[in-house]
Amino acid sequence: MSQSSQQTQMLKRRPPLWLQQVLVLDENITKKFVIWGKSWSPLHSLRLHYRALEITCHGIPWLAFWIAFTWLFNIPNLVQLQVNMILALILDIITIALVKAFFRRRRPLGNKQDAFAEIGPDQFSFPSGHCSRAALVTFIFIFLWPLPLFFFPSLLAWTTALCVSRVLMERHYLLDVLGGVVLGFVEGTLMALLWVSEDNAKWLFSIVSDEKLDGGDYHV
Repeated sequence: MSQSSQQTQMLKRRPPLWLQQVLVLDENITKKFVIWGKSWSPLHSLRLHYRALEITCHGIPWLAFWIAFTWLFNIPNLVQLQVNMILALILDIITIALVKAFFRRRRPLGNKQDAFAEIGPDQFSFPSGHCSRAALVTFIFIFLWPLPLFFFPSLLAWTTALCVSRVLMERHYLLDVLGGVVLGFVEGTLMALLWVSEDNAKWLFSIVSDEKLDGGDYHV
């Protein structure tokens, strides 16, 4: 490839001036937030906890858990949740991969190469897949499959702690986290429109597992 062609490609990939200014501002504010966090001793010593939070919302364990949970525990009352959660997680993983591959924003310079199962587009920073997934799960358990009210504070605390930890670990900039949360709520709204009914969920389960569940037209 000629030098002129390479320069042309670099110019095409360069974001517009206004977006460059936004990204620089985001980097500066994130840097100040991280410095503040590291100067506060309770937060400075919690990297091990941050990594544990990272694993609690990684796409691979979440998807593997729900597939195993659906396969091993054929509980008719939970099949609708199980099927819809798997579909929601697949939607989130595909969407995050596509968006990251499109924007290709590099992670903060202070990021350590110790992330759990970072593959493919995960090397890029915007948006945060962990934050989108946490927001999506929170949306589902509050609006689409509501848990008892006393679970809400713990659910919201987990989501908030996860989002803050992504910045303090220097995995993401603040704009990445915000973008992830917004994307998670957009995915949740889309799932509300595409929510699979109980009968259809049991039908889908019966096709995959060759087992019949009580209820609907699919029990034999």
